Amino acid sequence: MATKIDWNKVPLYSPLRTAWNTFRDRRPDEYIFDDIGVSHPNPNHRVTLSSGTEQSILLPILNRCATDVANIPLRHVRVDENDNFQEIIMSGLHRCLNLSANLDQTAFSFIQDAVLSMFDEGSVAIVPVDTSESVDVNTTFDILTLRTGRIVEWFPRNVKVELYNDRVGEREEIILDKEKVAIIENPLYSIMNEKNSIMKRLVNKLNLLDAVDNQSGSGKLDLIIQLPYVIKSAARQRQAEKRIESIEEQMRDSKYGIAYTDGTEKVIQLNRPAENNLMDQVEYLTRMLYSQLGLSEAVFDGTAEEAEMLNYYNRTIFPILKAFAQEFKRKFLTKTALAQLQTIKYFRDPFAFVTAPALAELADKFNRNEIVSGNEFRGVIGFTPSGDPRADELRNKNIAQPDESNDSMGSEKNRRKNQNGSKI
Repeated sequence: MATKIDWNKVPLYSPLRTAWNTFRDRRPDEYIFDDIGVSHPNPNHRVTLSSGTEQSILLPILNRCATDVANIPLRHVRVDENDNFQEIIMSGLHRCLNLSANLDQTAFSFIQDAVLSMFDEGSVAIVPVDTSESVDVNTTFDILTLRTGRIVEWFPRNVKVELYNDRVGEREEIILDKEKVAIIENPLYSIMNEKNSIMKRLVNKLNLLDAVDNQSGSGKLDLIIQLPYVIKSAARQRQAEKRIESIEEQMRDSKYGIAYTDGTEKVIQLNRPAENNLMDQVEYLTRMLYSQLGLSEAVFDGTAEEAEMLNYYNRTIFPILKAFAQEFKRKFLTKTALAQLQTIKYFRDPFAFVTAPALAELADKFNRNEIVSGNEFRGVIGFTPSGDPRADELRNKNIAQPDESNDSMGSEKNRRKNQNGSKI
């Protein structure tokens, strides 16, 4: 049983007086459901894929690609004249792309949502919802939140976007200027979204295959009953239909589903699997889709070699990231920012797929060739920086520096001098 606190005995500046509890310190009438908006059983801001893609084997492929794209961060950075990375700019846009995109989504889930929407629709709109200044009046503003929107209609200089409004909890259609919205088109549009593309043909074949499976598993017996008389007149047809109804009634009312027939009647069962080449066509189209996307089964089961992963990233992931980075740079960075050499870049971790022995070999090579310092590589493997000042130096520790060599030579001379003096 919980002990009741006597607040009269608690000191004035005790942590118990300043602490806040989410259950104890709320008023019973603080939240009235009419004031907090419309409720939904599921998050209403999530992307809704089309039925053909949502219920097929293509969804794991698209989700894997979207996850791999979201794993590589997009950053608002400053570069030099040679487009070399200099520093990260801690702006609102950088926060949206690396921490929190909006009230409902982290940066990871936001990019994943945007890529899935782009795969499904062929294009996606990235809308800055909250900004530091009005986007209609000012040309310079800082982006505070971003949302993924579905483009409903296209106009010469505007687009109608279906966008989630987190103030009311519903999706709304709004017309926006193309200059204020990042519109990313799928770099793989001809493979995924064209009417006669490989992916569309595969979706159609999968739907046909599902229809055949549903028909074969519908519970029908597919029987032909041969009656002992010729059915040509209307009276004989009515007699045959009555016989069929009698057998159906017997099967339905029987405990074990048993019916009887006359000795002169023959029952022919037709529920054998129908032979078709749908599965072969599905397998062929799947292989074609994999090859055109630069994918392989080894990429998905985690057994891909380095060359396969490199091909997958170069042909599938990097083009998508480049499309996002260029559109963000084109729409969200002003001319002044571009003049200050600001840009949007993506950085893939080069050590993500390296084993521990290979990583140790790379650390030695990078250190010897003065590419990274010791503390920089300690951050790669998750270690805290060392307090030794030499850990921040870019130098080959296997070669003595000039000062060190002079000191060592001087100490060697002193040692020999002392030895000679002791002998005398």
